[in-house]
Amino acid sequence: MPKASELKKGQIVQINNQPYIVSLIDVKSPSSRSGTTLYKVRFNHAQTKQKLDQSLTGDDFLAPIDFQKRAIQFLYADADGYTFMDNEDFSQSTLSAEQLEDELPYMHDGVQGLYGLLVEGALVGVELPAVVEMPIEETPPAIKGSSASARTKTARFATGLEIQIPEYLETGEVVRINTESGKFMSRA
Repeated sequence: MPKASELKKGQIVQINNQPYIVSLIDVKSPSSRSGTTLYKVRFNHAQTKQKLDQSLTGDDFLAPIDFQKRAIQFLYADADGYTFMDNEDFSQSTLSAEQLEDELPYMHDGVQGLYGLLVEGALVGVELPAVVEMPIEETPPAIKGSSASARTKTARFATGLEIQIPEYLETGEVVRINTESGKFMSRA
């Protein structure tokens, strides 16, 4: 049974006999010595995506739930949603854009390291790798001699994601992006 202080984004827990995925954790530390740390946690229902906000103390226990984590591959997006294939049994499942709200900016052709979260055999969510590599779709031209400074510019990617990158990078270069923070890490 995980404690509230051990929760991580993307983890699945059981609340009122329903599967919920942790989508946001905000830690509030008290200013007084005897106060307890509060964890404001936003859960999304695994199937309906309904939001549930709860304030928990670090010692509150949450019930675990039976789920599987399997390697999957992103196939394509269409009007029905985003289709994924299980790498073990080659079965296909589709999730809607609402179900992939936080993961959508990183869903591009060829994304590696995806894991599907299955509850009772049904795909309910996708876990992103810690780092994704994506080619820059559009950015202002590089400025000569600016590589010594730490100035940044905005880069746009095919998925619509926009992040700040160093000034010396150009359109077409592949960069590594941290999926947790949404920030540039390095060239690929």
